[in-house]
Amino acid sequence: MRERMLAGELYLADDPELREQSLRAMELMEAYNSTPARDTARQRKVLTELLGSVGQDTEIRPPLRVDYGSNIIIGAGCFANFGLIALDVAAITLGDDVQIGPNVQLLTPTHPLDPGLRRAKWEAAQPITIGDNVWLGGGAIVLGGVSIGENTVVGAGAVVTRDLPADVVAVGNPARVIRTLDRTRD
Repeated sequence: MRERMLAGELYLADDPELREQSLRAMELMEAYNSTPARDTARQRKVLTELLGSVGQDTEIRPPLRVDYGSNIIIGAGCFANFGLIALDVAAITLGDDVQIGPNVQLLTPTHPLDPGLRRAKWEAAQPITIGDNVWLGGGAIVLGGVSIGENTVVGAGAVVTRDLPADVVAVGNPARVIRTLDRTRD
């Protein structure tokens, strides 16, 4: 079932293998979120066990919430403020030096429009890719199937429903580009 899930195909969310992986992630999240702030070595150890990969000098302030954790790849030098929700039913990939404001949501899961399929617990997902040096403002939501180009700034509270190019500022619901960044000045 995991292969179907990662391929973006319909899968059953209550599959026993997936349930076991989810329980493992919940236990690791609990350990991470309850580790004292000054025990950075323990935090790093738990985070490394929880996530697929986490780059050097990356900091994620608890609480952190994930579905599985193992489908999340985070580059070096990233920072996520309090309350990151990263539902990694499909892959979530963050480049280097990504800055994430408080209460940001990265949401890969989707659900069928057909009520019978939903009632039968079928789900699907699409990946999220965030380029190097992106800044996601507080409360931003990024939906599955979205790629955000390098150096882009997403305003607080924006809902990103489609791809954003590199070197732009996007705001609103749905997020729309309001300006291009001149990297020689900005």
